[in-house]
Amino acid sequence: MINLEKKKKQEISEALKAEEKIESKWFILDLDGKLCEIKAEKGKIVGFDFSKYPNLLKFAMYEIAKRRVYEREPPHVELMKKLEMVDYEKGSDLGNLKYYPKGRFIKRMLETFVSKKLSEYAMEVETPIMYDYNHPSLKKYLHRFPARQYVVESSGKRSFFLRFAACFGQFLMAHDMNISYKHLPLRLYELTRYSFRLEQSGELVGLKRLRAFTMPDCHAFVKDYKQGKEEMLRRFELSKEVMNKIGFSIPNDFELGIRFVKDFYEEHEDFAKELVKRWGKPALVEMWDKRFFYFSMKYELNFIDAMEKATALVTDQFDVENAERYEISYVDKDNKKKHPIILHLSPSGAIERVIYSLLEQAWMNEQKGKAGMLPVWLSPEQVRLLPVADRHNEFVENISKELEKEGIRVCIDDRDLSIPKKVFQAKQAWVPYIIVVGDKEMESKKLPVVIREQSEVKKDKIENMDVKEVTKLIKSKVEGMPNWPLPVPKYMSKQPIFYARK
Repeated sequence: MINLEKKKKQEISEALKAEEKIESKWFILDLDGKLCEIKAEKGKIVGFDFSKYPNLLKFAMYEIAKRRVYEREPPHVELMKKLEMVDYEKGSDLGNLKYYPKGRFIKRMLETFVSKKLSEYAMEVETPIMYDYNHPSLKKYLHRFPARQYVVESSGKRSFFLRFAACFGQFLMAHDMNISYKHLPLRLYELTRYSFRLEQSGELVGLKRLRAFTMPDCHAFVKDYKQGKEEMLRRFELSKEVMNKIGFSIPNDFELGIRFVKDFYEEHEDFAKELVKRWGKPALVEMWDKRFFYFSMKYELNFIDAMEKATALVTDQFDVENAERYEISYVDKDNKKKHPIILHLSPSGAIERVIYSLLEQAWMNEQKGKAGMLPVWLSPEQVRLLPVADRHNEFVENISKELEKEGIRVCIDDRDLSIPKKVFQAKQAWVPYIIVVGDKEMESKKLPVVIREQSEVKKDKIENMDVKEVTKLIKSKVEGMPNWPLPVPKYMSKQPIFYARK
């Protein structure tokens, strides 16, 4: 059970207190390598021309203001319910969500993809979710990380905390390993389902900020900053690839934020400039005169949502404390034990935040007149077939079987509804390809395909295609991505309603 009295005393880490008091200087690092100091004056940010970078301005305003609370519910919350993906669970603690079949499908697909990409780069491990609160190394680290913890008391009166990342288990594992300089960079990876942070209730919102989340967490142990910078640049490119393949446009859909201790920047200025050069547009820089946390530098790729608030997804950092704290060492060429630097990478950020970003982006696209949708590979249902009458059912069934043989997820709307209502509901469900089948289609074998990706909110893009052409189109959109079976019954008449629409 949660020990409430102990939680009140222990949940506030020293790093979290420092974060509230920390004073930062803010800059924009442009593509020419110029560091421009910016400040907030009379509600505006001055010191840099943001005219070509409106989202960078929003990001800067959000970070400098440090206001995390939402005044009203962001659009993705209604979408995650309406699309029967995710909802709040009143029977649990705040920030612990429930996933309906479609939501679980999307989450699993993302987990599978990110895990596969990381397993090509690092060794996958699995570690506990609960740790001894009074373990000396762990307790010190808790106070160096700006997060609140869930504290649990066992029947034996020992206190434990639920992990907020995979660091604890991976560091304890590395402590026990025999590591040579020849093994470096040494890379360990875990998909934490779940990590826990006792976020403040006023900041909890939908899939953006929650208390139980799924985090791909990859640590690399490197010899020194030289090797670490090479490794971080490799991981930077890996992260860009991951986000591009998920369905984002890099760098257009994100803003780069870099946080330095001043000494680090002065010593590694060329590295900072190289990072921005590879990003391809200016970055927001936060600089501290002294180090408050366990890292000397970190970068983040931040999504700007419909409420003009920023959320960090991808992140990596140079950890210069924990190798010594956890007594992690390697044997160097001179046969002496030395402490490595540790890099902390999440190449996508929390899986839940990826879904949040996709939903917010789709909503913003709809405000611009474009039909909102998820990437085709992530859409639980890729094709919906709408027979006009019962006499078309057999033909529709044959079409579905041809598509299914190619791994395409198909639903058939066999309900006793009018075609306009069926089409409307398919659009509401963000089905990427909608096909109405009647006498004309049976005779010509040409199908009128509503292609959502090319449609506008008020105007459908329809192309006449045969089954092979439909198959080729869809397979071109999902090539190289994971595939799982349809998460709901194929026939619409058999599908239960998980979310009662208002």
